[in-house]
Amino acid sequence: MVLTWRAVALTALGVVPVLLTGSTGTVLLWAVVVAALVALDAGLAASPREVSVERTVPRAVRLTEQTRSTLLLRNESRRRFVGLVRDAWQPSAGAVSNRHVLDLPRGEQRRVVTTLVPTRRGDRRADKVTLRSLGPLGIAGRQASVVVPGVLRVLPEFASRRHLPSRLARLRELDGQAAVQIRGEGTEFDSLREYVIGDDVRSIDWRASARGQEMVVRTWRPERDRRVLIVLDTARTSAARIGDQPRLDASIEAGLLLGALASRAGDRVEMVAYDRQLRARVAGAAGPRLLPALADSMAPLEPSLVETDWPGLVGLVRERLSQKSLVVLLSTLEPAAIETGLLPVVEQLTAHHTVVLASVADPAVAALRAGRSTAAEVFDAAAAERTELERAAATMVLGRRGVDVVSALPDELAPRLADTYLSLKAAGRL
Repeated sequence: MVLTWRAVALTALGVVPVLLTGSTGTVLLWAVVVAALVALDAGLAASPREVSVERTVPRAVRLTEQTRSTLLLRNESRRRFVGLVRDAWQPSAGAVSNRHVLDLPRGEQRRVVTTLVPTRRGDRRADKVTLRSLGPLGIAGRQASVVVPGVLRVLPEFASRRHLPSRLARLRELDGQAAVQIRGEGTEFDSLREYVIGDDVRSIDWRASARGQEMVVRTWRPERDRRVLIVLDTARTSAARIGDQPRLDASIEAGLLLGALASRAGDRVEMVAYDRQLRARVAGAAGPRLLPALADSMAPLEPSLVETDWPGLVGLVRERLSQKSLVVLLSTLEPAAIETGLLPVVEQLTAHHTVVLASVADPAVAALRAGRSTAAEVFDAAAAERTELERAAATMVLGRRGVDVVSALPDELAPRLADTYLSLKAAGRL
């Protein structure tokens, strides 16, 4: 049994005047009357347990986008259901106006809709549906909560997709309009054309030139169908807050943009998420199926508070790749983690593959480096400067081991990584 504000008002309406007169007997009589009315009203209310509830919710939605949870309620009792329905969700599901007034005659059904605007990616689950049936007087009623399962997968926002058209334009130029003149490991013969001043002499085709009247050069175009493996580090360093989101979220954005671009370039893209065990893997998807598969696999990933097993990761890469490929490590440039984890095994990767390490830079460090107003800010600036020097040293060491390092702020990492991919493609290093 539940009471409404009307029951409280009714009690106060009779008790307050009686208290002013000081008659306790009258107070008790009025309390008995109110209790009888409450019991009668609750008894006449429809049973909420005789209302069947079915839920319909979309399978997935992108972060910050709006979707709906629909409840189908059918009154199977012998009385008219008049009351409230609450459709409860996890707070991060962003349920808006999830309390609904319901007037449902016996034998009929209604749909109520709750708007969801998720604030976090991952699987957001529905809680119980609570039904409160009120009696004819509206002063009391009956309440029950029923479990109606529902799961909404919130995909990554993929805000970096706004950079995709400009990178695709550069890819088309690279692929069709401006073939490279110096052959690299990832290029194939395209055509011959007349030599012009400034062309590299290594591209001259002497046999073809001898057969004609003009000096001609060979041009090459980047090969298609190369292998690109995106490795998402989900260990403890990915849990660090960069701005208002974990480092892992910025890495996911960069991985999605790179995957979309490489797929359009005709390369075979795979993704693995790893810390001390395999958390997710996408393999065999291509074309329009790749991006949904990547987003769906990355959506439920959460950082694990463990150290990355780099030897295990190298073994996983060897298992997945049997030919020279591009391996992109979406990890951290934290000097301590690099020195004790990646450096001892990185040459096992660079000996067979082109390796890129993409790391998110913390904008708070740049802000600390600029402070000079007080003594405390000077000390903070010195610490931030030291951190940047250590990151630069780690970048230099990795460069000597054959690793291309991309470090950028969260909003800039995805386009910077895409530009690095295009540069490697243009240089024939894939």
